[in-house]
Amino acid sequence: MGKIIQLDEHLANMIAAGEVVERPMGVVKELIENSIDADSTRIEISVEEGGLESIEVSDNGCGMSLEDAQASFLRHATSKIKVESDLFEITSLGFRGEAIPSIASVSKFTMITNDGNSSTKIEMDYGKQTYIGSYPSNQGTRILVKGLFFQTPARLKHLKSGSYENSLIQDIVQKFAFSHPEIAFIFRSNGKVSFQTSGNGNLLEIIFQVFGNTASQNCIPVKFHDFDYHISGYLVKPMITRSNRYASHVFMNGRMVKTYRLNKAIEEGYEDFIVKGRYPLCVLNIEVDPQLLDVNVHPSKWEIRISKQNQLEFLLKDEIRKALKQSLLAPKAVVEKSIPSTTYYDKVSLDLDKPLENTSFEKSFREKDHQPVVSIANTLPTIQSTDQTEEKSKGRTPFLFQKTPETSFQMPVHQEKIGKAENQIVNDVEKLPEVEQTSFSVSAGFPMMKLIGQWHKNFILCECEKGLVIIDQHAAQERVHYEEFQKKLNQDPAMMDLLVPLVFHVNASMVDRLDELNEAIRQELHFEFEEFGSDILCVRSVPTWMKDVNAQEMIQDVLDQFANEQTIRYTKLEKKKIATMACHHSIRFHRSLTTEEMLVVIQELSQCENPYHCPHGRPTFIILDEKELTKEFLR
Repeated sequence: MGKIIQLDEHLANMIAAGEVVERPMGVVKELIENSIDADSTRIEISVEEGGLESIEVSDNGCGMSLEDAQASFLRHATSKIKVESDLFEITSLGFRGEAIPSIASVSKFTMITNDGNSSTKIEMDYGKQTYIGSYPSNQGTRILVKGLFFQTPARLKHLKSGSYENSLIQDIVQKFAFSHPEIAFIFRSNGKVSFQTSGNGNLLEIIFQVFGNTASQNCIPVKFHDFDYHISGYLVKPMITRSNRYASHVFMNGRMVKTYRLNKAIEEGYEDFIVKGRYPLCVLNIEVDPQLLDVNVHPSKWEIRISKQNQLEFLLKDEIRKALKQSLLAPKAVVEKSIPSTTYYDKVSLDLDKPLENTSFEKSFREKDHQPVVSIANTLPTIQSTDQTEEKSKGRTPFLFQKTPETSFQMPVHQEKIGKAENQIVNDVEKLPEVEQTSFSVSAGFPMMKLIGQWHKNFILCECEKGLVIIDQHAAQERVHYEEFQKKLNQDPAMMDLLVPLVFHVNASMVDRLDELNEAIRQELHFEFEEFGSDILCVRSVPTWMKDVNAQEMIQDVLDQFANEQTIRYTKLEKKKIATMACHHSIRFHRSLTTEEMLVVIQELSQCENPYHCPHGRPTFIILDEKELTKEFLR
């Protein structure tokens, strides 16, 4: 007898189940895909203990006849493709015909389906059919999965807690809702509704449910295309970010996919607007001719291969950057409620020479469990006057707020002191520069501002239509210098000849592609490689901005990048260097600025291509909304 035998159908299905369904989330994904392919408009998912105990998926789709229901348990039985040519133009989510037999082989599986003419129920016990017959039901299909992986302990022991598995299932349901907002999804966990959509086609409504109100209010609708790709969806403004890249949702023809390079292209589009280590939020659906998309890569159908992928990456990066630049990206500062009602204290004294936390004002907060959200200690100005010193020398508090029966506050001070203070204020105001008439009318998006002054030698204060503008003077000029340096280097690069050429050992294929390599870098990096042997390239001159970096290491990165991607990411290579140069030439914190200097900073910032963020992704200014400030004063 030969050593090679053909495995029986049940064992083959169990092996296939290891690829198709790795955990309960995979079961839910496969069943929902079948429901969507059945033209369902409402899909309900119910799980117990994260799917370890039971999973139920029901829909109102086209359903199946008795014959089709029986055939669905056969391996590679599908209604999605019929001939070989269909494999190269797949428009459905499922097509392999492996999901149902694979799931049924590792669980107690019940299917109830109605195609509008007849209703059928089939029960399977770990791959063995135990019941088939008629069963009353509405049109559509209902599938119940229990005891998943109980007879495959090797797989079962690697599953995590029910709550963790439940979170994965809810995440997958939310992804389906993003990709198919026209379908109503209801997800129940342990009998409670955890997630639900209306199915009215409003994607922004689903973003609100998943990301929250703040994110939905800061969404930018996008719709752009080229000859091969049509992209639509929403970008969330970069003031709202996440610590990982899982909030970027990309779909290809309504199919959820895992593609590192597309996510990377999205991050590069956001690169100038967010700080390093943070990741954007977005929901984008990419429509493409199915012939340019290969989904037959892995049984789980997560992985895909895309024709003209470089073209798609550049489209995503460039259009996302344009969309962000065209939107007002100045973040709004939220004023938190920090002061309780005046009924919490009857008598509060303030010594303006002492830190606020040592006063009875602060004490009254703590006694009533109303600790301020934002500390305001040491923010009151110290009044240097002989009158105040005289008051303190007599052991009295300079100012005393007393609550009257009319619940108003009175400040008992001498009229003589009031007169002196008024005269001093008038004199100081007369000495202020005439800046209130200075305003800026700038390009679309950037708010019109009027200069107020400088605060703490760190920030420039302005007013705009929406409220108070606080400009980071260092970040603002850093952005100005960054764009100046970048423009200068691109237009007229200064080159320096090397006394000793830089030599690089490469494989022979790279030497053969020398012309292609130089074409890719000549217009942007401005240097060229020369052949120096059968496996050696050399560089004899480089841009002057490379003098302070390790040119050998940087150019080696260029070669590695070209070998792997056939493209050179110029901005990525030089951005760090230019950002450092801009930082070193910018106004520092704790520097007092004249009125003219502040006006120049604002005017130059308004003319920048991206005036909202410094090269490192930090905001250059924020806006305190006037309405929020008014609320804080109980008006």
